[in-house]
Amino acid sequence: MKSRGRAGGSKASGSNRKGVRRGAAGGTVWRRIGGRGRWWTRALRWTLALLAAWVAACLLSLVLMKWVMPPVTMVQAQRRVESWFAKGKYEKRREGAALRRISPQLQHAVIAAEDGRFYQHHGIDFAELGKIYEDVVEDGEGLRGGSTITQQLVKNLFFTTHGNPLRKAAEFGLAPAADWILGKQRVLELYLNVIEWGPGVYGAEAAARYHYRTSAAALSRDQAARLAAVIPSPRRRRPARMDRYAGVIERRMAAMGW
Repeated sequence: MKSRGRAGGSKASGSNRKGVRRGAAGGTVWRRIGGRGRWWTRALRWTLALLAAWVAACLLSLVLMKWVMPPVTMVQAQRRVESWFAKGKYEKRREGAALRRISPQLQHAVIAAEDGRFYQHHGIDFAELGKIYEDVVEDGEGLRGGSTITQQLVKNLFFTTHGNPLRKAAEFGLAPAADWILGKQRVLELYLNVIEWGPGVYGAEAAARYHYRTSAAALSRDQAARLAAVIPSPRRRRPARMDRYAGVIERRMAAMGW
């Protein structure tokens, strides 16, 4: 009877040890799962914190740009880096000009060409986006750009020319803020001073001198329309070849009362 008791006790003890081992193994698995969960949580927190810091930096930059012209933009930096791997010499031409020193003809031509409802929307032209949606979905037309001047300014300041959904989402968030912080006239002034108008040519003053050997203030109506016509592809297009599109822009200007 005693030996049976000892045997029963041994079996019970072995079962207890196995149960302890299983419990320990189960606890290790849950600790590993919990550790992974904590890693993802930390990564998400860091990502959100960095995103918030970047947005704050962009907003602070926009506030400063109410009074200060940015010394460089992301697109300009992109072109500089690209030049390191390209053939030929890269020469950057950039001259700042206050809006009052830029021909009204050029101001009107750029608005007519790039953002006809510039003074009606608040950074995002939802009416134009609706038209694009109808053209693509209902009429089967090809997708075309619907970026406003404010969105294009945001892209030039904070992003590169490489398109992706994240950039577009960021543009949608920052464009209304830029419109509110800067106001229409400052948005237009910054835009005309930072965008590309040829290989290494940035801003209206540099464009006028590079293409026409004159100042931005002295540009004629025809010259202004031709410069506005190259904006969608400034490194490939040349004002002298923009006869047809420049004519379209001039007709738009006339229809808008300019």
